[in-house]
This record gives sequence, C-alpha cells and structure tokens, in this order.
Amino acid sequence: MSRPNLQARNGPTHGRSDAGIRTPAAALLTERLCRRAHASALLLDVDGTLLDIAATPDAVVVPTALRNALARLHARLDGALALVSGRPIAVLDRLFAPLRLPAAGAHGTEWRLRADDAIARTATIDAALRAQLVALADRHPGVLVEDKACSVALHYRGAAAARQPLAASIAALLATPAATGLRVLPGKMVFEVVGTDGDKARAVQRFVAAPPFAGRTPVFIGDDVTDEPALALMPQLGGLALAVGRPMPGARAVFDDAAAVRAALVAAAQAR
Repeated sequence: MSRPNLQARNGPTHGRSDAGIRTPAAALLTERLCRRAHASALLLDVDGTLLDIAATPDAVVVPTALRNALARLHARLDGALALVSGRPIAVLDRLFAPLRLPAAGAHGTEWRLRADDAIARTATIDAALRAQLVALADRHPGVLVEDKACSVALHYRGAAAARQPLAASIAALLATPAATGLRVLPGKMVFEVVGTDGDKARAVQRFVAAPPFAGRTPVFIGDDVTDEPALALMPQLGGLALAVGRPMPGARAVFDDAAAVRAALVAAAQAR
C-alpha cells in the first residue's frame, strides 16, 4: 500500500538547503512529542500559532480540543510545556482556563516557570509614559490599546491607514529621555512598546535554564516577527524551530496556519 502524501508547505529558510526543511512540520512535531517526549520541551506562541487572529484581542477563541491536548501534552512532558506570548499571563490563564501552564507573558517581561509558581516580572513601564501612549492611540480612531504594565500594545487592525503616522509618532515618543531603554516591537497589525527584556529568545533561555525544561531539547513554534529571535535561537540550542505561515530563520519546516498547528497537537496528544 502506498503511503499517504504528508507534504506540508515547507521551503528553504534564508538559503538553507538541508533535507530536513522538506520534512512536514506535523511529522517533526509528532516525532518529538511521542518518541522523544521524555527528552523534549515544548514552547508555543499563542496568537497566530495556537489561535486564529481575530478582529480584536478579546475576540479569539480557544477550542476545547486544543485545551485538552495541551493538558495531556503538559503531563506527558512532565511539565515542560510553556506558552510564550505577547499577552500578559493573567490573560492567558483566563483564555485557557481551567488549564494553567508555565508561561512567559508580555514578550518575556513576566514569567512563570511552573504551572503553580507565582508570576515574576521585570520593571513596569513608567505610568506617565504609558499614559502618553494611550493618548497617542486616542488620536487615531480605531486603534486599540493593551496596557500590560510591562509593555503597551497599540493594535491598528481596525485602522490600517493609521500605520505610518502611528509608527512615526511612537518613534518620536521613544526618542525622548523618558523612554530610554524602551523599544518598539512590530507585529501583525500591532506596535508594542517594551523594555529591553521584552524578547522571546530571552524568555526561552530563561525556561531552558530551569527545571522542568533544563536538560531537554526545546521545540519552539511561532508565526510572527516577535517570534523570530526564539526561532533563530533553536539551532544554537540543538532544538527544533517550526514556523507558521511562512519560512523564518532557523525553522526546519512550516505549518500552513494555526489550524494546522492545532491539528498536529491534538493528533500528538491522542497518539500512543
């Protein structure tokens, strides 16, 4: 009997030509989560990777099948499964409730290394500067603000024409002395102002240096510009990077979309 065609939408990442890039992303993930579960750690971006992008941050939906799959995989990996998101951890807990997982929130400016740990945080952004960013968004109708204390995200999905003037205004604000040490992270229809600790690669490094992740081979899945540092870090750690939607530096293979990632996770959780 001929084998089914498992070809995923994969391609070379920035000139790489190794055969691994042609291996379907789902097959690579399943192999790690089933055959090598005892030696692997799974680190997952959320929006655009696990969840479909919605018109507003509050409009996303967490399917029950995904929640159940993550719970089973968290147990199979002995706790070495974490969400690595731009959202605050408190929001992640609300979205995935009753499931509670290790997590890095606000691009790594807050973290919880074990599901039952308290949340640790870096310093928050000055309240006056956060107020200036909120006021800036108010000048562009349709721009939504997420004030995460450690970062501030300005979503312009509902005001696409505001992108350029918004970017220019943020750049001008960050050039002031009050914004020293802050930078802007561009994402999918969003600009997020964060401190220097707001970096998903640093978040991943924090996880892999501590139990239950330490000593395991990390697997990171992400879809956005803000995920690129973590994806690019995987080869340096001997890990596996899987991108979503497009090839990215360091990625061995590409999932078509978040639905494909969810399907792969559900299948891996159900496999014996």
